[in-house]
Amino acid sequence: MYVVTTKRQYKGKTYTNYLIQQSYREEGKVKHKTLSNITHLPADLIEVIRRRLKEGRPLAAPGFSIKRSLPHGHVATILQTMRDIGLDSVIASKLGRNRDIITGLIVQRLIRPGSKLDGYRGFRSESATTSVGKELNLEAISHNQVYQAMDWLLESQPRIEKKLARKHLKGGTILLYDLSGSYYTGQTSDLVRYGYNRDGKKGYPQIVYGLLCDSEGCPVAVEVFSGNTPDSESMPEQIEKVRRRFGIKQVVWVGDRGMITGKFISEELSGHEGLDWITALRGGQVRKLVNQQAIQLSLFDKQDMVEIESKDYAGERLIVCKNPLLAEERSRNRQQLLEATRKELDKIVAATQRKHKPLRGQDAIGVKVGKVINKYKMGKHINYSIEKASFTYQIDRDSVAEEEMLDGLYVIRTSLPRSSYSPEQTVETYKSLSHVEWAFRTIKTTLLQIRPIYHWDDKRIRAHVFLCMLAYYVQWHLHRRLAPLLYADNQKQQARQKRRSVVAPAQKSDDALQKAATHLTEEGNPVHSTESLLNFLGTICKNEMQYEGHQETFSAITEPTNEQQQILNLLNVKL
Repeated sequence: MYVVTTKRQYKGKTYTNYLIQQSYREEGKVKHKTLSNITHLPADLIEVIRRRLKEGRPLAAPGFSIKRSLPHGHVATILQTMRDIGLDSVIASKLGRNRDIITGLIVQRLIRPGSKLDGYRGFRSESATTSVGKELNLEAISHNQVYQAMDWLLESQPRIEKKLARKHLKGGTILLYDLSGSYYTGQTSDLVRYGYNRDGKKGYPQIVYGLLCDSEGCPVAVEVFSGNTPDSESMPEQIEKVRRRFGIKQVVWVGDRGMITGKFISEELSGHEGLDWITALRGGQVRKLVNQQAIQLSLFDKQDMVEIESKDYAGERLIVCKNPLLAEERSRNRQQLLEATRKELDKIVAATQRKHKPLRGQDAIGVKVGKVINKYKMGKHINYSIEKASFTYQIDRDSVAEEEMLDGLYVIRTSLPRSSYSPEQTVETYKSLSHVEWAFRTIKTTLLQIRPIYHWDDKRIRAHVFLCMLAYYVQWHLHRRLAPLLYADNQKQQARQKRRSVVAPAQKSDDALQKAATHLTEEGNPVHSTESLLNFLGTICKNEMQYEGHQETFSAITEPTNEQQQILNLLNVKL
């Protein structure tokens, strides 16, 4: 008996079969009889059978070499998670090259963010750095196919977002919405404009993008706007998207005080059936309520939250909150900034009074004063006078005292009736905007690194941002499933019970405090971040093996450690 390899062509493809055959003679002629088809067996087992039948005796430990090793554990984890949460079918219900490329780019963005050209190199067999190209059969694609897939993704964005909305949103749902931006260093496009730079990168143009999440912070949609778009001007398009494209008529919008402004409420939200909102008042509006005595500060001697009414906000609810810890922090920060401002202004005063080359001229003095004021943002508390040969200033203590009176005070504004949303629920819902802030932090810096933006074309920039949102969608699910192994608090109910009031700062559960103090899980293993965990799983490799003297190769996967197996079990991943 022996193993025979046969090949046949069918519709342009080559099919290889492995058969166990036996030779015999009949009427003087040598004939062959097939005993079994072993094509379905693993390549390494087929090779063992071949050698055993050929040598006719038990095999000694065979010599083999490792031809190549590709990091695989993190790739398998992300791909399996995408299948479990249904993202692969959300991207496209049918198998196709574009879907596979976008899936591969999402995996790469989670493992090691880079340009699309870097992603193309990571797919190719000759330059692969992980097993993602092999797993998705992308080892022979061209870089043009990668960019074509990006164009396809942008065209598919409305369809994909509609599927995500159908999955995560329903009538009467809470929608968290916020705007952020990223600076741009390449060739400018129509989207790239100078505006309020949230990255603190002065002198750089930017793009801005609005992220729409459900009440738990799961991303559903993202929209890219030109870099000079104010927060509130991005909202009408989002309202239209939710009502028309997603078909959700009754929604509660949650946005910060710069997003849902008084003007926007009166022009876009008021009078529209099914549109409710939760936002907060600006500092000047809060000060006005205090001056009108609509807010009685003495009420907060024994409580930290009270609901009031005001004729300026007819038909709305105002929930006033006082956080003593926040008040202390703001007072401390203000004093530090005032002290830093005073030291710098004293230097300018001394410069105008020195004997050798004193500082002269209103313009020259004004430039130096302006730099100090702009740096520390304390100009509202400084009274100063600039003359041709002198500069004097004093701190406005009345202004400081007036602002200190409002420290820790904030007012939540909503259209929701008390019968459907209690004050506590309203405040808690507004605070859930922190989910969107965490999403921006993850997308921009810690893991997904949306910047630098390598694209010059507007369509590609939009597609890039959408790809990063889809990667965060996967990361969001990974984070929830892996919470016991991360610094995340996986005992949130216990943490809520420790919190004396919804106004008070959020508390951590005993489990989370223990992990933060010891950096160990309950099992005694190191606590991870999502990034370090994926890197750890990346040490599980898919190895291409070859027996000595044979051309055929087979794959063998590194055996996971106990800790790695625990991670895989949490995610229900089988390698």
